[in-house]
Amino acid sequence: MIDLTTAAPSISKYDRLIATARQVVPAVTVVAHPCDETSLRGALDAAESGLIVPVLVGPSAKIREVAVEKGLDLKGHEIVDAPHSHGAAAQAVALIREGKGELLMKGSLHTDELMREVTASATGLRTERRISHVFVMDVPGYADTLFITDAAINIFPNLDAKRDIVQNAIDLWTAIGLGEPRVAIVSAVETVTTKIPSTIDAAALCKMAERGQITGAVLDGPLAFDNAISPEAASIKGLTSPVAGRAQIIVVPDLEAGNMLAKNLTFLSHADAAGIVLGARVPIVLTSRADTVRSRLASCAVATLFAAAQRRVAQVVA
Repeated sequence: MIDLTTAAPSISKYDRLIATARQVVPAVTVVAHPCDETSLRGALDAAESGLIVPVLVGPSAKIREVAVEKGLDLKGHEIVDAPHSHGAAAQAVALIREGKGELLMKGSLHTDELMREVTASATGLRTERRISHVFVMDVPGYADTLFITDAAINIFPNLDAKRDIVQNAIDLWTAIGLGEPRVAIVSAVETVTTKIPSTIDAAALCKMAERGQITGAVLDGPLAFDNAISPEAASIKGLTSPVAGRAQIIVVPDLEAGNMLAKNLTFLSHADAAGIVLGARVPIVLTSRADTVRSRLASCAVATLFAAAQRRVAQVVA
């Protein structure tokens, strides 16, 4: 297996992730409502690349119609019939609960429709951990893979939710073979002030890490974004820590800030953004119609690596 912490810098970050994921057993992936070209092609491309084994859940006639119309070969992939998008979401979650899949993937239904089934109290996939989203970003010119969380699920998380958001991202980073991460809790400034509540949360999260309530990483915060990722900016501000200027995980104060940051990097810096939801019983691959093929494959690669890590833990426990 490729050591993702020492692989040659000439190999792109996503290529390293995809190459590593190809070396583990492909994860059985339940795909909810892949009823347009983008979502169906994404699942089939990931299967062709050896990353997943898809189970396609949705109106079977529609799935086959899209495949024929767009020249996609279903190659005997399993199709589980469901009458519509809501039914597909419910059926996909039920298959995961029955142990018939290791990953869940969003198809051409709305994210809220899928997540409503995932978070249902009686029939969903909740665990004791808060569900959160991580953008796995390949930013041109930045040495490390960059995680941004949470920019898609939790709108205005409180301190307890932020603890889980941080731990979810750390667990993902470690599970996919990237080592011990440097985590920046970002705000508008790098000093703690009652005028900006997110700075107080940042300081509390760092203390929680000191006391073992967050494990597996080095944390620092509050940090402004510039002195989280720029050694020069950190030096000018007189910040000396293992994280300042070299952050690998960016924890944002709320969804609005995170969403704008991720999209700025995507559309202004031409970064690739893969996405995965954590904290449920299985990883959930959330894709967007605007995602590139490479981003979709990277999302599947990250989820497959995480599923492989969960598989190893389950074997040890057993």
